[in-house]
Amino acid sequence: MSESLDFTVAIPTYNGEIRLPELLERLRNQLYTEAFSWEIIVVDNNSTDNTATIVKNYQASWQCPYPLKYFFEAKQGAAYARKRAVEEAKGKFIGFLDDDNYPVSNWVAVAYAFGQKYPKAGAYGSQIHPDWEVEPPQDFQRIAPFLAITERGNLPLIYDPHKKLLPPSAGLVIRRQAWLETIPNEMILTGRVSNNTLTSEDLEMLSHMQKSGWEIWYNPEMEIYHKIPSWRLRREYLIPFFRGIGLSRYVTRMIPIKTYYRPFAFLVYIINDLRKIIWHLIKYGRSVKLDLVAACEMELFISSLISPFYLWKQGYLTKK
Repeated sequence: MSESLDFTVAIPTYNGEIRLPELLERLRNQLYTEAFSWEIIVVDNNSTDNTATIVKNYQASWQCPYPLKYFFEAKQGAAYARKRAVEEAKGKFIGFLDDDNYPVSNWVAVAYAFGQKYPKAGAYGSQIHPDWEVEPPQDFQRIAPFLAITERGNLPLIYDPHKKLLPPSAGLVIRRQAWLETIPNEMILTGRVSNNTLTSEDLEMLSHMQKSGWEIWYNPEMEIYHKIPSWRLRREYLIPFFRGIGLSRYVTRMIPIKTYYRPFAFLVYIINDLRKIIWHLIKYGRSVKLDLVAACEMELFISSLISPFYLWKQGYLTKK
């Protein structure tokens, strides 16, 4: 890197022309950032709309002391966009905001301060509030965390590796050093695209980081609002969404486990997934298909069960 900065805000986006302006306005009005150097980079992940024009118009009238940069990444998938962001970022810390994540006015300042305070933190996630376009169905809070809603209280928390819980990539800050030390050049999961529903590429990345000894934290002072349109609450979106999460799970489950323990862990996970499916059927009976939340949970359990077989058959587990 020719020039080093303290912090980079990275925005991976695909067809974000409608959502980007509000985010860029919020970043233009960030407070308390005078004491450190930072930048904003937009990584356009092969958009087919006017995303590039929107960013270039903002660049033309950009009066802030921190630069706004634009990069195009043709390889489709969130993992490729994040990798490109890391390659282009000048910051010691890189804060990822999706184009529908709207940070409060001190987000950048408290994000940078947290990394300075916790030198063993390889990554740390935001407190993410939902901004629903329409009210979600009854009991939706059971599955809301899968939509990158993270409200875990108002005190910082460290994610315990044994609890198999990690923050989403929305509002996530990574320490560039931790990424460079731990993340493989090629990952198995690359993100949801039109012909591939696999997801959890962010959890694959964080699992590698955590396995290598870096701490993963939750920082509630980093608050963002996640705009969730009505179509993301419909069955035709949610069922394939949960299928993709489930089918990806074998990858993230196995990363922390030593190679010689994996056959045993494989059997344990199979038994546990079967137990969850049976208990879910007993609990909900015929309504398991009619109740949207229960149907999403069942899709997740079944897809998690078949994940290793699906990934092996599709060739993901034999990637070099």
